[in-house]
Formats: sequence, C-alpha cells, structure tokens
Amino acid sequence: MEALLPLRFTGFSVLVLDQRLLPREEKYTEYFDLEGLYESIRSMELRGAPLIGIAAAYAMFLGVKNRSFPNQAVLLETVKKNAERLNQARPTAKNLFWATARLVRLVERNIGLRVDEIIDRMRAEAVRINEEDVEICRSIGEHFLTVLKPGMRLLTHCNAGALATYRYGTATAPMYLGQERGWNFRVFVDETRPYNQGARLTAYELHRAGIDATLICDNMAAMVMSKGWVDAILVGSDRVAANGDAANKIGTLNLSILARHFGIPFYVATPTPTLDLELPDGNHIPIEERDGEEITHFLGVRVAPEGIKVFNPAFDVSPHENITGIVTEKGIAYPPFELSLKALAEKTGPSGNG
Repeated sequence: MEALLPLRFTGFSVLVLDQRLLPREEKYTEYFDLEGLYESIRSMELRGAPLIGIAAAYAMFLGVKNRSFPNQAVLLETVKKNAERLNQARPTAKNLFWATARLVRLVERNIGLRVDEIIDRMRAEAVRINEEDVEICRSIGEHFLTVLKPGMRLLTHCNAGALATYRYGTATAPMYLGQERGWNFRVFVDETRPYNQGARLTAYELHRAGIDATLICDNMAAMVMSKGWVDAILVGSDRVAANGDAANKIGTLNLSILARHFGIPFYVATPTPTLDLELPDGNHIPIEERDGEEITHFLGVRVAPEGIKVFNPAFDVSPHENITGIVTEKGIAYPPFELSLKALAEKTGPSGNG
C-alpha cells in the first residue's frame, strides 16, 4: 500500500493532509504562502512536533519566495518577522522554534550572497530538514529495537507515528521496522481524549499498514497493564528538558505513573531537535491550552451543559524519574539524564545539531 504522507512539497507549494478529517477522508489542501501553513499548524490540520518543524521550514521559504527585496538586510528582517509569526502557532513543540531559528541562521550566514541565492538556499534547507526527518525516525526505530524483543506487546499514546513526522514516526518507528522484519509486535493504542489522535490517527495508520493494533479508551490502560498484557510503553514527546522531564500529549503523565507502579519500561521517543537543554526541568515547559469546545462538543454536537467551566491543557509533563530511557536518533539516554542527554546532543548526527 502507498505510504501515507502527511505533507508533500511541490517546489512552490505544500500539500497538507487534513488530519482533522481522518479516518473518514484523506484530503490534501494546497498552500502557497506562510499564512496558510501558519493556520494549518495552529488549527491542527497538521500536528506532531517533527511535522510542525518540517512545515515551519517550508513556510519560512514560502514566506519569501517570489517577493522582491531591495537588499539582503530587508530580506533578513522579513525572515525574522516570519519566524516570530510562525512561533506563535503552537507554543509547546520545540521543533517549531528549532526549524524557524535554523532558517534565520542560514540567512545570517549567507548574508553576503545575492537575495535570490539566499532564497534558493532557504528552499534547499527546508527540503534538507524534511529529508533528515526520515533518517532521524528510522534511526530512532533502530535504537528502539535494541531494547525490544519480537512478539512484545506495546502500548502507545496519541500519535507519534508517520502522521506526526514524515515517515516511520518516532514512537511507532520500531513498530514499522519490526513489521518489516517479522517481529510481530502487538500494539495497544490509547484513544487520547479529547482530540482522539490515537483513535483517529494512530489506530488508522497502524491498521492501514497491517500492524496488529488494538484500540482502547484512555481509562482502560491501567486495567490492561494490571493483566500483564503490556511489555513496554512507547510514547513521543514535544519538548524534553535538560533533566529528562518530557512534555507529551495530555494523558502521558498518567501512563508514566502507571508504568512505574506496574514495573513496565516507559520509553520516550525524542529526536534531538525536540530536546530543550536550556530548560532545567519540566516546570519551565510552556503548556498550550486549547478551546474548551474540544471537550464540551463531540463531532460538533454539545455533550456538556451550557456554561460549564473547562480546563483543556493539550500537554502534560512526565517526570524524569518515571522514564526508563529517552530514545533519540543518536542513541538512548538513561538516567542521570542531565549527563546522558547532553552527551547525545553533542554527538554529530543526522539532525544537523552536531
């Protein structure tokens, strides 16, 4: 079956798979400018930290292509303003800020070139970020397979899959690689309320790929673990602090606590661009709060009383003491994370950070 790609770059536009419509419909929308991709990120038409970074890189290019700039200084000023605009779309995903900053630095390094040459290099850099993601995810999967065994029963939360990246996913990368090698993993998929990324996206893409997946409600995870049906928990991340505290979709904290209680390995998949080693701990990670209608309404129909107060954080933070290992494309970090994450981040690798 053809790979399900969450976006496609045409050279002058970006086709975005509308993940809000899945699994009912596979529909792509074409965007030609920065504002279109900004809204696509903000509205969660596309989502997942690595994919947001890729989309932001393309948006930085689209924001200056086919525009006339009197000189390089005006181009740089525009690029910086575009980065500030994009950074407002989603406050928690580190990859967004990493990608926009990478494009700003590229322009600064090449400020002596002609304007058209700089813009060409921005395009090439965005494509490079996209291509690197495939390599990063595959490497994460390979490292995961060193701590997993054939036939294991895995549990995952939200969507850290191919729809959150460009191919393979992060937490799902070993599932796809395992399928290629006949490892026969069985996967429990949390539905992930209130946006249902697990039910709509992860269950969809794993089932579509022929992987043995079972969908469960979030509040069933404890029961499934208590019966000994889970050998390891694999989740993604949107930002990881220097001490190993990891922000991921709301409900991940619950799983980390349950994993510690039941003695189940709890692994966090984290591309190194998602690491934020300037933050000392998870208390400093900004947590996005979303529209209350995600909770009060279901498929456009109100299911909660009018006027009820709503608290709708999109993410929570799993403390480092609940995490067995943080799996990156450069290797696996183990406690103490302050030392191991720093060592991994300083290694040269496919992320372009080293």
